[in-house]
Amino acid sequence: MAAIKVRHLSKRYRIYDRPWDKLREMVGLGSGRLHRDFWALEDVSFELEAGHTLGIIGQNGSGKSTMLQILAGIMAQTRGDCFVNGKVSALLELGSGFNPEFTGRENVFMNGAILGLDKHRMEQRFDAIAAFAEIGDFMEQPVKTYSSGMFMRLAFAVAVNVNPDILLVDEALSVGDLIFQHRCMHRMNHLREIGKTIVLVTHDLEAVTKFCDLALLLDGGRLIEQGKPDMVVQKYRALIFERERRYGGFDGAAEVSGGSALIRSENEMPVTRSIPNIDHRFGSGEAVLLGVELLDERGTATSEAVGGQKVTIRVSAQFRQDVDQPILGYTLRDRLGVELSGCNTSYVGRALPPVKKGRIITSDFHLTLPFLAPGSYSVSPAVAKGSILHHDMCDWIDNALVFSLWSQSLIYGVLRMDTDVQSYVSQSAVDEQQISS
Repeated sequence: MAAIKVRHLSKRYRIYDRPWDKLREMVGLGSGRLHRDFWALEDVSFELEAGHTLGIIGQNGSGKSTMLQILAGIMAQTRGDCFVNGKVSALLELGSGFNPEFTGRENVFMNGAILGLDKHRMEQRFDAIAAFAEIGDFMEQPVKTYSSGMFMRLAFAVAVNVNPDILLVDEALSVGDLIFQHRCMHRMNHLREIGKTIVLVTHDLEAVTKFCDLALLLDGGRLIEQGKPDMVVQKYRALIFERERRYGGFDGAAEVSGGSALIRSENEMPVTRSIPNIDHRFGSGEAVLLGVELLDERGTATSEAVGGQKVTIRVSAQFRQDVDQPILGYTLRDRLGVELSGCNTSYVGRALPPVKKGRIITSDFHLTLPFLAPGSYSVSPAVAKGSILHHDMCDWIDNALVFSLWSQSLIYGVLRMDTDVQSYVSQSAVDEQQISS
């Protein structure tokens, strides 16, 4: 059953150049229309099943917060339909729903009443809210005296302890400290496990790939991509890369010259022409990737490896234009699309020489694989031009190579770290009476 259905949703704002123009237009004193239309959302449609988690991403001004406010029922759409099935608890911008003159306790009960919970039921939940917020005696102080972190602690504690069917969160978690952020994510994971529906607006792309079942990418008020979080996140990264290419970025210092490029004729140099998979590809086209391979210690292409093994990631590219500062590199991701590591020739101080149109460059990245949890991992190769901080993407292929990583020992969590343990044991036995006391 769908918890949220959105069909052709649009939201329009009327923008007036001068404050009194709105009144003049209302009473008919102006000559014609005195406003211009701004569409914060335009023709957006999606559906979210109950018990699933949705991540909404996009640049500032893309319409993310407007969408959440419409879902929360605090703003009406201009046209289209929005159906929300269940009790909604929303954690929107800092301060929404709280009266700064009221104490924390009073605001807790006021928010409960807004959500349809009577005083008796809020009294039953109050201790849990206070324990989660952990703001001590400030619970009896006006919230206008709170820091932004304390404010958000209390707001989140209320939002997750009123037993909502649907929880809406708008970038609020970035306000708290690290301990609070971990506590919030733990609680949100618990809500997912018990079948609650969550909609999360965030700029934390790793949280989207790890936490969400579905993702939406908004840009300029329009929905330009929806689907699996890892694919939507890569579409967003491609969008950012393209805009950086057009408008420029930060100026970076020149890389250290490494003199590591060995000039060879094409028939004497290693060139890989294998691209097993293309999930998404983007770039200016001034250079194109020819292939990417994972090689074992013997230099044989493989699709399997073990933690601690020495391997080589080989990337080959051909240039369609003269390029003064070529860069080759790759990104390593897990099956959820979380970036684990990456490397390129510029980053390691092995600057490549200028290359002429038609030439091929192959870079071999030699590394020892970490002791990661068993599973599938992907390599996304790239070729660019410029410096570390200021570069244009020529060609990027998402998840071009997928390989399986095995472990010869038990691994807890994501990876195994080399750890030396030193323990101490008391010399004499402790009296049983001391233990019981």
